Amino acid sequence: MERAFINFVFCGLLLLIGCVSSTTVRDLDPLIRRDLLANGLANTPPMGWNSWNHFSCKIDEKMIKETADALVSTGLAKLGYKYVNIDDCWAEIARDDKGNLVPKKSTFPSGIKALADYVHNKGLKLGIYSDAGYFTCSQTMPGSLGHEEQDAKTFASWGIDYLKYDNCFNDGSKPTVRYPVMTRALMKAGRPIFFSLCEWGDLHPALWGAKIGNSWRTTGDIADTWESMTSRIDMNDVYAELARPGGWNDPDMLEVGNGGMTKDEYISHFSLWAISKAPLLIGCDVRNATKETMQIISNSEVIAVNQDALGVQGKKVRMEGDQEVWAGPLSGYRVAVVLQNRGPHRINITARWDDIGIPPNSVVEARDLWLHKTLKKQFVGHLTATMNGHACKMFILKPIS
Repeated sequence: MERAFINFVFCGLLLLIGCVSSTTVRDLDPLIRRDLLANGLANTPPMGWNSWNHFSCKIDEKMIKETADALVSTGLAKLGYKYVNIDDCWAEIARDDKGNLVPKKSTFPSGIKALADYVHNKGLKLGIYSDAGYFTCSQTMPGSLGHEEQDAKTFASWGIDYLKYDNCFNDGSKPTVRYPVMTRALMKAGRPIFFSLCEWGDLHPALWGAKIGNSWRTTGDIADTWESMTSRIDMNDVYAELARPGGWNDPDMLEVGNGGMTKDEYISHFSLWAISKAPLLIGCDVRNATKETMQIISNSEVIAVNQDALGVQGKKVRMEGDQEVWAGPLSGYRVAVVLQNRGPHRINITARWDDIGIPPNSVVEARDLWLHKTLKKQFVGHLTATMNGHACKMFILKPIS
């Protein structure tokens, strides 16, 4: 029966490939066929924090240390949020006389290695940012184009655990030419480093990313709005069948807690990222997170869906107007379901067994992951729930007969 649950996720693969230009596939750089980032990382989607969404370039080592402290003190680290990722603007605009990247003295005076040691002593991992171009997107520091092997060795020597690799100010060559160069450099650096391809989804990186990195952006940058969030998860959904343990589709970082959406909208955001096996990278200031924000990002039952060992990305299986049903198989013959109200008005939404991969006559037990309770009623054939506008319900369904 578990095989049946998995099969529905792959049934659209041929349709997906048919939607992608055959020219795009043929044009992929042949070097990709020889690059395989076998670093043993990302058996489940990465979890952690990233500085960009809330702080942009206003970062320093004190704030990074305080964030690491907060991940531990709030219990988020125990839930799996391990990566503390520094985004753009951490380095000086010029390399040193040997061509090495130099941490910005005004904001990272102790250097990145000392910061990595601090983070590691907390039981966490440190991530950093570079670019497959001559400059990073902020234009405040050099990119790694032409310095890939040197920079990879530098990152390894500092104790870096995660590299986000952007796509600005390059030489005009395709990402399929530039990104594998860093892959090979990381493979030779002597330290397993999670490789996050921030290629923005331009050249369908889901088609080639698994041999190059551990995750790949399927979208442009997210903004802290309902419209941006829902459009990103829709774009990401197209590539659901191509995610797998070791390599994940990435619709960009979480905006939960940054203030641009309502509580219900943030719950939808977190639920959709979880069922889609997206990286769960917190983008708010966790040092000052509200109780409401903490309740969302610390929901261990929703996190468990994201981190489930089966490693199959859930997807949108039915859409009727504002009514959406997202579903994906989990280990133990279970199915995760999100009933998503895309519109502004209160409505009923129904998940039908034939849509979500449960045998038609099965009697099912439903666990509500936001109410944290197993419903007394048992369900046959379908489950219907009522929700407010821009809100969702999330369940784990388990056949019991």
